[in-house]
Amino acid sequence: MISDEQIEAGKKATTYKQSEPLHEHNDCIRFAYEWLDAQTKIKGPQQRTFALKHMIEKWAGRYVSTSDVEVAATMHPDIKGVYPWYNISAKLTLPARERISGLGEAFTQGYDKYHQPDDYSRSE
Repeated sequence: MISDEQIEAGKKATTYKQSEPLHEHNDCIRFAYEWLDAQTKIKGPQQRTFALKHMIEKWAGRYVSTSDVEVAATMHPDIKGVYPWYNISAKLTLPARERISGLGEAFTQGYDKYHQPDDYSRSE
């Protein structure tokens, strides 16, 4: 799991789309990182856009900002592109919930009740 120190370095290295980045909790960046990590990587940025932050929120059960996703993508060694056009397959992979089960902020805000497994082509 990525540390708070790594996340703070990632925040500093990120070029944000918005002038005022929003981060409520470092676990939100961890959720985005784990979600992105589970996806199949492709050669170039995806042409189709997804509501990435919303998909991550529903999977993790908690609010995740666009800024959180941007930091996670900056930190991930295999993710290229800018929000929301990353090099992930259009055939999305549903990450295993075990990836985030030990994080204190997981499933704390009820977003998971809107989770739609049918949005994914595969599961871990």
